[in-house]
Amino acid sequence: MSDLSMKKSSSAKKIISLVLFALLLIGLLWYFWPQSKTTEQDGRPWRRGATSLTAVPVTAVDVVKAPFAVELKALGTVTAWNHVSVVSQVGGELVGIKFVEGQYVKAGDVLAQIDPRTYQAEVTQARGALAEQQAQLTHAEKELVRYKNLIKQDSVAQQTLDAQQATVNQQRATIKVRQAQLDKAELDLKHSTIHAPIAGRLGLRKVDQGNIVAANSTEIVTITQDQPIAVSFTIPERDLLSVIKPFKQGEKLRVQAWNRDETELLAVGELDSIDNQVDVATGSIRLKARFTNEEGLLFPNQFVNVRLHTITYPDALLVPADSVQYGAKGSFVWKIGSDDIVQVQPVEVARTDGVTTMLISGVVAGETVVLEGVDRLRTGSKIERVQPLPSTKVDAVIEEPSLGISVSGSEPAAAKE
Repeated sequence: MSDLSMKKSSSAKKIISLVLFALLLIGLLWYFWPQSKTTEQDGRPWRRGATSLTAVPVTAVDVVKAPFAVELKALGTVTAWNHVSVVSQVGGELVGIKFVEGQYVKAGDVLAQIDPRTYQAEVTQARGALAEQQAQLTHAEKELVRYKNLIKQDSVAQQTLDAQQATVNQQRATIKVRQAQLDKAELDLKHSTIHAPIAGRLGLRKVDQGNIVAANSTEIVTITQDQPIAVSFTIPERDLLSVIKPFKQGEKLRVQAWNRDETELLAVGELDSIDNQVDVATGSIRLKARFTNEEGLLFPNQFVNVRLHTITYPDALLVPADSVQYGAKGSFVWKIGSDDIVQVQPVEVARTDGVTTMLISGVVAGETVVLEGVDRLRTGSKIERVQPLPSTKVDAVIEEPSLGISVSGSEPAAAKE
């Protein structure tokens, strides 16, 4: 019996030990497990055992007032301002190539030479025919004068005088024909030397020296005018009003052309023209911008990213876009007090370009907000400021603003169009 009692006592002790260990484990889990309880202002989860006495390292930035440019983004295609296919207007053997592929030429520069001997012979023939006709006209006019004197003496019939007058008129008309033939022959001779019709860059030649060129069909080379150069792009119909209003008022709208991955600014130009109708299939309208392209970074048929400047707010309230947080109650920032204690500050957003955000209300210029390190913050947390990276400074962002995209919030009144 005593052995049985001892066994029961040992089992009871083991059970009690297991129960106590389980209770301890449950207590530890309850202590460290995040609860669904949230702070009233920021909506962030509250953890039991957390403390606000430990300073949270954050990056801080000041709210500033500065100009904010609103721009529209679009995909564009570079097109030559003028494009010409150089075709010979006369036929014959191509006896000379006077250009180098890819070179810049001026209007009037000689590009190629067609064998001119045939056309020189035609000019000589036309001149001879004209001289012959002029001699016949001179003789006919003298005969007409003689007949006029004889008619006064009643020595010839009136019919003879009329016939001679008709002969003179016929000779004069024939001279006009001969003169036109000479002009055409001289023009063909001139066309045997092929000149550049416009200034621009030459492409690759399409025919080699020694080939027979057909009139008005054989392309010799192309010329593209790329100074200035154009960029064609489209914008949605909903953005047309913000563009056409300042454009019709004579304001020069700035247009930027960026490379494919938007890491390099290629050229800056201005809006040149707007199409006369909206494409009903896409709901967009086509625009064309003009660039001087002095550095030659824009090339015909090149793909570019376009940024069209539409409006500038001269005294906008600006913060970095990453400093603005979004919760169930709307947008807010973590505002830093003078004692380095943070609190949630609701703000109203006007516009953002992904880098800089323009605010309407909630903060004022000179106040400081948290830029990085917001994940560990709650109302009343003490923060420790760390040095921000150069790319997070607001003034650096404003220097070359990206595109402004309209988001929730009313339109500020103080805008400079």
